[in-house]
Parts: sequence; C-alpha cells; structure tokens
Amino acid sequence: MKIKELINYGKKVLSENKIEDSNIIARNLAEYILQIDRAKIITNDEKQVKEEDKHRYYLALIEIVQGMPIQYITNEQEFMKINFYVNENVLIPQPDTEILVEEVIKISKDIDKKISILDICTGSGCIGISLSKNISNSYITMVDKSDKALEVAKINCDKNLSDNRNINIIKSDMFKNIKEKFDFIISNPPYIKTTKIKTLSKQVQKEPKMALDGGEDGLKFYKILINEGYKFLNDGGYLCLEIGFDQKEEVAKLIEQNGNYDSIYAKKDLAGNDRIIVASKKTHK
Repeated sequence: MKIKELINYGKKVLSENKIEDSNIIARNLAEYILQIDRAKIITNDEKQVKEEDKHRYYLALIEIVQGMPIQYITNEQEFMKINFYVNENVLIPQPDTEILVEEVIKISKDIDKKISILDICTGSGCIGISLSKNISNSYITMVDKSDKALEVAKINCDKNLSDNRNINIIKSDMFKNIKEKFDFIISNPPYIKTTKIKTLSKQVQKEPKMALDGGEDGLKFYKILINEGYKFLNDGGYLCLEIGFDQKEEVAKLIEQNGNYDSIYAKKDLAGNDRIIVASKKTHK
C-alpha cells in the first residue's frame, strides 16, 4: 500500500464514522505513524508503507473511531503556534482559549514593570507558558490540584521554555496554597454542567472529567475565582476568565454582585460566541 492510499483509506473510514475533519486527522495520523512531515508526505505519497506501520495506522484509526482524540495518540497539540505535549490527564488546548491569552498580552503591553500572573487550573500549562513566551517581563505561577496534570505542565515547560526561572508550578486546590498577590489571575476552569457532560461528543468525553465538570450549574469554579480571587489581586489587577458560549450574563452578574471589581467586559471568539470575561479589581484609596 502506498502512502496516499493509506491516507485515503483513513479518510474513508473516518468520514464513514462521521468523524469531523477526517481529511486532516487521516493525514496527521500518517505523519505521526510514519514519522515524516507534511512536505515529505506530499512528495513521497507513492512510497510503499511498511506492513508494521500500516498495522499501527489501522489500530489508531479504530481508537479514533471509538472516540479517542488524535492528540492523545500523537501526544501533541499546537496552541499559540507552540507545540504542546498532551495526554489523557489534561484538556486538549483549543483555539478558543487563544482569545484569553491574546487579551492578556494586549493588556500587558501598557504595564511597565515585572508582571505577576497566576494561571489557575493550568492543566497542560498552555496558557501560562504561552504568556511567558510572549510577555518578557512576566513571572508566571501555574496551579493545578492534579499531580498528573502538573507533570504534563512540567514537561511542557522543559520542552518550550529555554529558561524556567520565571515559572513557578504549585499544587493547589484553587487558592488554598497561594500566599501572594498578582497583577493577573487567568483561568480556563471547568465550566460544563455535570448533567451535560454525558451529552458531549465521544472525543470530549475522553478528556479528564475533573477538567470539564463545573458542577450542577456550571458556575462552581467561577464562584470561587470571583469570590476569592480579588483577595489575591493587586489593586487594579485583572481577573481574566474563559467562559462557555452561554455563560456571559451569569458570570458577569457574579462579578458585579461581588462588588470588588469594575471595568467588566467580554470578548467573542472567531465563531462569534462570547468566550472571555475580563474585570479589574477596584483600587482602594
């Protein structure tokens, strides 16, 4: 079997099983299994595939059809033009979350001092590491309560940062082990309603439930972030949160009711859905 035939077979199997982006997944899987890049896939598509590679490709296809995200097979996902290691212990970084990172980078450009940032529920570390690479005057603290997630975050620090001195990784259940104040608190917390998780796609259900389950109303972690977060922000510091597409009004109301924030605004993702909410801590005179 030739490379192009292998990929075409993958496309057929995936599309017949209603897997989205079947063309991209079939090609990316071939790149991973054959250990060659996209350019070589194109220029060598008449080359014969080894039997063992064909077998591995077929087995991986079965896993994908059964719901396994390809990122957990290849252990890789791009985010902010950076390649991150991922496994089944962390959420797969998504393009929507780049809206959050880009907004923090934008705000930080007007701050002429060392910027302290808390990335809470860090998971793979994609948010904190991306901020570290894009904000040269930053000091990032990355927090998660999962030991396995923190292992992945450490791998990504070593993989993507030439100097880890501006990164601190702490095991903490939300703010429990946090002792200092920050200029930014950033979070993409679990925000799916518990009862909704079973209705998600097979692929999403393969991701860690701990990182998805936002409690009965989907707001469990926003309430903690908002009601405790201001205590860990410097005056004028920013609380920056990713939200579900239908959570803008509820989260904004929680922030307003708390009374310790002002300058609340939201931004949309590329699909036109409300994706992030930003608020600043009131300055006490």
